[in-house]
Amino acid sequence: MTESGDPGEPANVNEYSASDIQVLEVREAIRRRPGMYIGSTGERGLHQLVYEVVTYAVDEHLAGHADTIDVTITAEGGIRVSDNGRGLPVEMKEPTGKSGVERELTELSFGSKPHTGYAISGGINGLGLCVVNALSSRLTVEVRRDGHRWTQAYEKGTPVTPLTRKEETDTHGTAIAFWPDADIFETTRYSFATLSERLQELAFLNEGLAISLTDERPERPVRYHHTDGLRAYVTHLNPYPPRLVHSPAIAFESENQDATISVQVAMQWNTWSTGNLHSFANSTRTHEGGTHEHGLQTALTAIVNDHARRQHLLSPDDEDITAEAVQQGLTAVVSVKLAHAVFEGSTRTRLSNPEAGAYVQEVVREHLTHWLDHHPDEAAVIIRHTLNTST
Repeated sequence: MTESGDPGEPANVNEYSASDIQVLEVREAIRRRPGMYIGSTGERGLHQLVYEVVTYAVDEHLAGHADTIDVTITAEGGIRVSDNGRGLPVEMKEPTGKSGVERELTELSFGSKPHTGYAISGGINGLGLCVVNALSSRLTVEVRRDGHRWTQAYEKGTPVTPLTRKEETDTHGTAIAFWPDADIFETTRYSFATLSERLQELAFLNEGLAISLTDERPERPVRYHHTDGLRAYVTHLNPYPPRLVHSPAIAFESENQDATISVQVAMQWNTWSTGNLHSFANSTRTHEGGTHEHGLQTALTAIVNDHARRQHLLSPDDEDITAEAVQQGLTAVVSVKLAHAVFEGSTRTRLSNPEAGAYVQEVVREHLTHWLDHHPDEAAVIIRHTLNTST
């Protein structure tokens, strides 16, 4: 406005130049928009921090270097995760002059984990530890590697001490302790039950991996170690033996020739539920399903109908058994591990890889057909169950 109140030369509100573009530092970007990385700042996001650290330990197991993970809810409400893997790299990297530890805890590496070189990994690929560090009021890391113990401390994603070499040791592994930032999260109180359920799930999905959870608020330790993998998981999900259609659960697994994708499946029909399908990709629960779930469901319907017709349990004039009838009362778990998993959304609740669906169909078709043909009595009971549910 001019001094007389008349409009003066209007400002150019559409003016836009490179100087107007705001580039946020990695730590600041994560802290400003945490929901983009962990889904929410409520209980879901709070627990996701734990899963991201545990995922790195699970990746060490998948790479053949760790068989034990210990998770502790500390007396003051923090989380400590330790493993007996190789330990995060401690050597300095030029030209940044940062150690491998600091790079993992402060850098975003979208789409891969170049620092640690995992062929198959879960979590937020290349982001997990960095995100946890940025969203924690403080974090400490202890690495046992190369004959020594190494430590470093951070506050809100920024290192406050250098990586320091301590005493000699002949052990190996990584221990990360962190305290979620109360300025970011709606609550910083962890649920023992929530963590226990997820850690037991990971033990089922990763046969031979022992995972413990201890709560120091008071102490309440549990330990999960399953040598029967997904079959044990299905048995856990089907707690009423008298109402099972068949026993034991059907289970099989396979890996493709290039070792870029592996599939594990376990299933068992019961008479008490409407159906319960759990799917996972790289040990991450895919709540919205995806190509691997679709592959399993498609193969199941085709195989049950094919077996029913070959065994004359369906006449030529009978209609096919529907997918809904096949899945009625079915408890199933399908787990795929891929070198290049593609998820929809930042929280990875739906798998998109088409090759996963195709390979699951192939594996289920081969192995379930073989099982039904070699267990004719149980197969007949399963077919009759699906026929009864479709009437």
